[in-house]
Amino acid sequence: MSHNTFGHLFRMTTWGESHGPAIGCVVDGCPPGIPITAEEIQVQLNRRKPGQSRFTTQRREADAVEILSGVFPDASGEQVTTGTPISLLIHNTDQRSKDYGEIKDAFRPGHADITYWSKYGIRDFRGGGRSSARETAMRVAAGAIARKVLGAGVVIRGALIQIGEHKVDRSRWDWETVDTNPFFSPDPGMVPEWTHYLDSVRKNGSSVGAVVEVVAEGVPAGLGAPLYAKLDQDLASAMMSINAVKGVEIGAGMAAAELTGEANADEIRIGNDGKPRFLSNHAGGILGGISTGQPIVCRFAVKPTSSILTPRQTIDTQGHETEIVTKGRHDPCVGIRAVPVGEAMMALVLADHLLRHRAQCG
Repeated sequence: MSHNTFGHLFRMTTWGESHGPAIGCVVDGCPPGIPITAEEIQVQLNRRKPGQSRFTTQRREADAVEILSGVFPDASGEQVTTGTPISLLIHNTDQRSKDYGEIKDAFRPGHADITYWSKYGIRDFRGGGRSSARETAMRVAAGAIARKVLGAGVVIRGALIQIGEHKVDRSRWDWETVDTNPFFSPDPGMVPEWTHYLDSVRKNGSSVGAVVEVVAEGVPAGLGAPLYAKLDQDLASAMMSINAVKGVEIGAGMAAAELTGEANADEIRIGNDGKPRFLSNHAGGILGGISTGQPIVCRFAVKPTSSILTPRQTIDTQGHETEIVTKGRHDPCVGIRAVPVGEAMMALVLADHLLRHRAQCG
């Protein structure tokens, strides 16, 4: 299987399977001298790890990360990057492969089972192997390093803004609320409503989709390129690479089709600091593929988890028609844990583009 690497100058290569002994990644291209510890990476991993509420899979993984290479104490004793590949490892400790024994010969509708079989002629049926969202733990780990490359001036935050048909009220948006509830909701008023709704979905053995919004503030103007390395192009690709994502938009996104040219254009004035000041941000912080210095706003839609208890029609590896019920421990809304993953992919793209910008423009 090829294409396990993401990025150009700042590159992440992930490896491992959902039910294998471990998962890991190698981060290449990280500049030297950047302070980083396993504890800093763990902070981000703890936001993504499973089993933290009844609304996510009850698989219990500590997701304890180990740094195997690429760091060394500097003259002051602080652990910093050396500029060499950084290898990260997480042991899998709570696999229950027996949950998948009954479906090893049948293709789960909505999953990658049938396409993996069609392409490779073999598939790891234990939790989906490489197609499992378990792989995203390493994206979050690599994203923690990318945040350090970007520096404290760039703040990346994500939030869940919709579950099913239930959307947040933007007039009540509060970033401080996001990490205080199990949904990463920026609207405290939606928490009880989502709780009641997802309890019903979960008890019925079903699932539902969601929309995640990721915002990066403090991004300097000039990142990206006009044609084949547009910043929004690479962001769209990054978000679409996340498991179960079926749609991405930047700024006004699809809603821009409803606007007039007058309404859509982000007018520009001179701020008190003598720098350009935009009066709106329909462009989502990117014009012509290049960052404007405004907040970069990206949203993506996550489909419902395909593993449900309702019998679904399918076929097996022998070409026989059958029905399938997917048992085991699954997220009733996989979009919840996609929030820190979306933040990580934003960080990886921005870090890569920052290094590309320095390489070309100094």
